[in-house]
Amino acid sequence: MAPTKLAPNDPRVERKTIEVRGKTYTYLLGKPEGTDKPKDTVVLIHGFPDTSFGWRYQIPFLQSLGYQVIAPNMLGYEGTSCPEDLESFSFKSMSDDVTAICASLLGPETQIILGGHDWGGSLVWRIALWHPDLIRGVFSICTPYAPPSPKPLDLRALVESGRLAHWAYQLQFASGEVEEKLTTPEDMRRFVSCAWLATGPDGEPGLDVHKGILFDVLPRLGESPVLSPEEVDEYTRAFTASGLRGPLNWYRTREINYEEEKPLADKGPFKIAVPSLFVSAAHDPALPPSMSVGMGKHFEDLTTKSIVTTHWALAMAPDEVNATLKEWFETKLAGEAKPSL
Repeated sequence: MAPTKLAPNDPRVERKTIEVRGKTYTYLLGKPEGTDKPKDTVVLIHGFPDTSFGWRYQIPFLQSLGYQVIAPNMLGYEGTSCPEDLESFSFKSMSDDVTAICASLLGPETQIILGGHDWGGSLVWRIALWHPDLIRGVFSICTPYAPPSPKPLDLRALVESGRLAHWAYQLQFASGEVEEKLTTPEDMRRFVSCAWLATGPDGEPGLDVHKGILFDVLPRLGESPVLSPEEVDEYTRAFTASGLRGPLNWYRTREINYEEEKPLADKGPFKIAVPSLFVSAAHDPALPPSMSVGMGKHFEDLTTKSIVTTHWALAMAPDEVNATLKEWFETKLAGEAKPSL
C-alpha cells in the first residue's frame, strides 16, 4: 500500500534552511524509511505556482523505497531569498545554486538523482547541461527539453503568429499585472484556486493559457477540484508570505538565459549522457506533449512515458507518476548508495 501524501507540517519531513552563494534557501528533507543508509539522494525542483509541498505525494513514496529526498523552495518562494536583480533568476544562476546546495549538504563529490516539474523541469534540464557531473539521472514531469537557442526567441511574435498561442499567459505573467492586482490573502486564495483548476458557476476557468488570468472571474470561482481545503490554506499561506513578484520573475529571464547560454549553443549539438526520463501529461494545455516531438535526439538514454492527466500530474495522477519513477529508478539507476546528510 502506497504511503499517504504529506500534510502541512507533516512530521515525516524536516523543514530546514541553508545559505549558499549569498542567498537563503528553505527546503524539505525526507530521510529514508527504516534505514540510516539511503539508496541515493533525490532532489526535487518545483514549478509555478507551487512550492516544495507540490511533491507531497512523491516524497513519502520515495522515502518508503529507501531514498533520501531534498525539496527546496526555489528562488522567490516561501522563505527562500527573492533578489531584486533578474540575473539571479536565470537558469545558469539557479543551476549554480542547486549545485551549491548539494555540495554543502552532501559533499563536493556527490551525485544525485534530479527531478523537476513545470519550471522545475526546465531547470533540471539546464542543470544537466551546466553541471553534468552532479547528476546520476534526471527526470522531468510535463516539461520537455529544448536545446540552447542559437538566436533570441521573440515570444510575443510567436504568440501573435499562432505558433505558441498557448503561451500567451506568459506575456501577462511577465508584464507585472498579476502581482499588481493580487496582493491580499483573499487575492492569494482566489489565485490558488484559479491555478488549481477551480471554475465559475458556468464552468468558466479563472486561467486561460491563451489569455492569462481572468481577473473578473476570480471572485466567482468555486473550490479547487485538486486541492483539499487544508492544501488551499497551505498554498494561500505560502503565497501570501512570499508575494508573487519572485515566482513570476521566472517568466522574465528569457533574454538573460539566451545570453548566458550562447556558449552552449555555439558548441553545437549536445547530448545529455545520463539516464533521463520525460513524463508528459496528455491534457496539459501549457506544455502539450506535441512540444516534445524530436527531443530524443538530444539524449543518449531517454525514457518517455505519457500519462492521461493535466498539468498537475504530481497530484492528479500520483500513482502513475510514482510507479513510473519506481520502474525507471530500478531499471536505470540501481547502484551504490551515495553520501547522505
